Amino acid sequence: MLKIFSAASAALLLTGVAAPALAQTAPDWSGPYIGVFGGFVQPRDDKNETLRFDRDLDGSYNDTVTTAGGADAFGPGYCGDQASGGPVPCDRDGAGVEGGVRVGYDMQFGRWVVGAVGELAGTDVEDSVTGFSTTPAYYSFTRNLEHTAALRARVGYVAGPALIYATGGAAYGKIENKFATDNAANSFTVTADEDDADGYQFGGGVEWRLAPSLTVTAEYLYSDLETGDYNIRVAGNGTTPAANPFILAPNTTGTDMIRSNDSFKTHALRLGMNVRF
Repeated sequence: MLKIFSAASAALLLTGVAAPALAQTAPDWSGPYIGVFGGFVQPRDDKNETLRFDRDLDGSYNDTVTTAGGADAFGPGYCGDQASGGPVPCDRDGAGVEGGVRVGYDMQFGRWVVGAVGELAGTDVEDSVTGFSTTPAYYSFTRNLEHTAALRARVGYVAGPALIYATGGAAYGKIENKFATDNAANSFTVTADEDDADGYQFGGGVEWRLAPSLTVTAEYLYSDLETGDYNIRVAGNGTTPAANPFILAPNTTGTDMIRSNDSFKTHALRLGMNVRF
């Protein structure tokens, strides 16, 4: 009995000594950090996207461009990508890349961590839509996301050396708009070209402690940015016949054309590294 009591007492004593030691070596996520990241970005295709037309130039894009015979001049339809110029009508919008820097601050409450993070990133990803007319001709609108900025909140849970977290907040993007067509019968003028896009991001990830001041991250982010106006006016070029659908009487000035979707949605997978202070 005495041996059993002595062994139990020793075990309790060792437990009491080990517990504070473990508590002292447990990672503390409170404090500021800076980091870098990079990854792949995939535009979210809108297969139902079309082009919209303001035939009477009243500011409402709800008109149909028709031929002299009354048929829909865009009867061949649309694709949510860029015209290929080959036997396949459209090339699918491919994945792009991004890379950037971040700065953040976290506060830990038990196993829970809350904080905020700001990011700046350079990005190269495109989102296109193409309409096909009976001429035949194609009309492609393309948005290129050049860089982004974001300010998001983070909420995470500590599990061993890992911080598993969700994140969400406001985002901003700089857009470059492009237009391409093989129609040589009309003139095309940009009447509005706004390159700012505002929206939001949300996602989640895991941050893994490699050393007291060094972590690595893996993250998924969904972004939805509302883009500004990008309008193309289609008019005659001096030799365009009067029966041309874009300048068909009673309105001979021309037709304004935009894409139907005013948001740029992306999925991003990132890897990164943070230095914590």
